[in-house]
Amino acid sequence: MQIKEVYKLVKNGLAGVDEQFRLLARSQGENFPELYKMLSHILSGRGKAVRPLLALHAGSLYHYDLQKIMCMATASELMHIATLVHDDAIDKASVRRGQLTINKLWGTDKAIIFGDYLFAKAAEYAVNTGSLHVVRLFSQTLEAISCGELKQGFSAFNIEQSYDQYIGRIAGKTASLFALSTEGGAVLSGAPEESIKILREYGLNLGISFQIVDDIFDLIGTEKELGKPVGSDLAQGTITLPTLMFLERYPEDNPVKRIFKNEGDKGENIKEAIELVRNSQIVDECYRVASDYSTRASQNLHLLPDTPSRQALFAMAEYVVKRKK
Repeated sequence: MQIKEVYKLVKNGLAGVDEQFRLLARSQGENFPELYKMLSHILSGRGKAVRPLLALHAGSLYHYDLQKIMCMATASELMHIATLVHDDAIDKASVRRGQLTINKLWGTDKAIIFGDYLFAKAAEYAVNTGSLHVVRLFSQTLEAISCGELKQGFSAFNIEQSYDQYIGRIAGKTASLFALSTEGGAVLSGAPEESIKILREYGLNLGISFQIVDDIFDLIGTEKELGKPVGSDLAQGTITLPTLMFLERYPEDNPVKRIFKNEGDKGENIKEAIELVRNSQIVDECYRVASDYSTRASQNLHLLPDTPSRQALFAMAEYVVKRKK
């Protein structure tokens, strides 16, 4: 199945999520025009809506209650957007997906509070599903994201990090949101317990694969493709799988070490690190790790009902490691 078909199968649900976002922005139009501008800005610059897509497909495998699952999809995407707003504020990033960030336009203090607002609205959508399981899952996911962010903050510019620590961090920061989408969709469709477990594991492993590929792009992409400067993770002192492998391969004179120790010209060290990684086998090795997690995600999907949405989940697992940005 082609990725276009994956989106087409749930186009009504995705259109419903877009409409929820338009209504959210409009609700502030007269009473709070500044908030309306912030909402309009951030909701117009969204990416591929992967999390809503996963929620809608997971929710289509059994009893498809569009209204409830649309609330779940909206909640997961709003939570994701809130994390990006906070990330950009913490990192003092100026650009995200080719447009100016909330903190660049309105300041760091307002950006952080705005991120809190988005988390609160996401929770409201989760409550609107009418499922205590989903609300509890939402809370657990927010905890996992927060812990992942804290781990990243405490480990910034620290060379002494392991592969397991890296995977644990991205499982919290990124994969937990994928798992929220797939498990939440499954719960709302009335899936049996075993299927809920399969879909949670699918989301978790797919999210890890997705983040590894994103981390590869940070070093091999272009600024136009990324919508932000190349090597942003290195500049922020964040260890990713490519840099972890690079440090293991070249433990002595290494530009990543110089970046983390603040030795020499930071920009030149980042350029050197990027060039060395690109000209090594590290990128291919990282893609193999991402592919392993993608395969892990799909390994039990055959136990789910044979529907177009199951085929779409298989296709998503393939797409994650083949995408170009």
